[in-house]
Amino acid sequence: MAVYLLGIDIGTSSCKIVLFDRDGNVKATETGEYKVYYPKEGWAEQDPDEWWNAVCESTKKVIEKSGVDPSDIAGVGTDGQSWSAVALDREGNSLIRTPIWMDTRSGDICRRLRETMGDRIFELSGNSLQPSYTTAKILWYKENHPEVYKNIRYILQSNSFIVYRLTGVISQDISQGYGLSCFDMKKGCWDNDMARDLNIPVDFLPEIYPCHQVVGKVTKEAAGLTGLKEGTPVVAGGLDAACGTLGTGVLEHGETQEQGGQAGGMSICLDHFAADPTLITSFHVVPDRWLLQGGTTGGAGVMRWITGNFGDYERTQEKLRNMTDVAQFNELAEGVAPGSDGLIFLPYMAGERSPIWDPKAKGVWYGIDFTKTKAHFIRSAMEGGAFALRHNLEIAEKCGGEVKELRAMGGASLAHIWTQIKSDVTGKPITVCHSGTETSLGAALLAGAGTGVYESFDEAVSLTVHTTRHHEPDPGNKEVYDRNYRIYRELYEDLKDLMDRQ
Repeated sequence: MAVYLLGIDIGTSSCKIVLFDRDGNVKATETGEYKVYYPKEGWAEQDPDEWWNAVCESTKKVIEKSGVDPSDIAGVGTDGQSWSAVALDREGNSLIRTPIWMDTRSGDICRRLRETMGDRIFELSGNSLQPSYTTAKILWYKENHPEVYKNIRYILQSNSFIVYRLTGVISQDISQGYGLSCFDMKKGCWDNDMARDLNIPVDFLPEIYPCHQVVGKVTKEAAGLTGLKEGTPVVAGGLDAACGTLGTGVLEHGETQEQGGQAGGMSICLDHFAADPTLITSFHVVPDRWLLQGGTTGGAGVMRWITGNFGDYERTQEKLRNMTDVAQFNELAEGVAPGSDGLIFLPYMAGERSPIWDPKAKGVWYGIDFTKTKAHFIRSAMEGGAFALRHNLEIAEKCGGEVKELRAMGGASLAHIWTQIKSDVTGKPITVCHSGTETSLGAALLAGAGTGVYESFDEAVSLTVHTTRHHEPDPGNKEVYDRNYRIYRELYEDLKDLMDRQ
């Protein structure tokens, strides 16, 4: 009997549902879109019930398209965007739209807590306190929506909310714990004393599970809504970046994933705990592994913005297939010399995350003159994202994150020129994994490991993870990129006070 695994990815702009066979081949895939709401400057919210509706509709379509008997689906794995704060009442209803990872409204709360908590938060959780994280969002509910706060029974992450809707089981996977400052990053458990000191009720915090552990089974109601068979096992799932890291085959110390989704970043696998206050530390979805991460807002979302606003001519000429097709701007970018003739881009389009952690950082183009064309702006945007990646890698390597090669994933990795730029800017070889399903594959592999489809994560990766191409850094471009990178770093330092006042 054929065996299949379903991966559910709760991304920022859409969910991606993919059905895989045991060898990692895609049987069917479907994307379900939902909104990001921006009610005020610095706010970014989503409706968890819209996630669920999109998952139900898309899962049904995947099963129908695949022709697979739902009884042959051995398990379901779910991954999700980080740092949600899904507020559920005692009946399991979502009480309010959740602030997502892009949301920075709770900056004042973070500043107050840093003054009173000192270094305790970093020493326990391995992460600094930032408005993007779940901790401050919970406290923001308390201060600004007391009528909501008093009815909260649990705070869930994006993937655990979908797991709850599928199974009726409240859970928290270990890889998403890092969003709460009362999570002990060395032990992988809640610290009740810290929770009380942060004024986070311990009762809000679900039980923590390994990412590949089966936590429940698809209920009759969920089966009717999704097309899955009642009783199908569902694992705890994990952080999207961590599942993507697994989906690129990163299992061992020093192996590194480079992410080119809506946001950009990197995840370095470690066999021991290590942290830096300007970076992000989490548990990997693979047992006994940690991830030292860097995340920038300057990912494929920047190119999506550029193609959406400046791609009218290409769409008219049928050179740009759609607003999000990054690869179709390759031809223009390739026509510009490395370094974009001195045009430099700060990709801080929604503030910036690591390592500068500045919610008021702004996107900037520097070096504009009459010789610059649209192609210069496109290439410089790609280079700006690569500079952000290099900045994170430099910090990580100073605290023990040895990186020899990057394994690229996400939509940006489909653009050959952008991948080569990243290789040239960082000085690292880059290997590209298959075709944009790495995150969903990672979630599916968790389900396979948890249900016994695979004997080990090594077996799962060896069967399913394949590479499509390889990039080596061009030493001839090093000098120009080193010079532009220095200017990139100086520009932010020179402008950050002005950005803060704007």
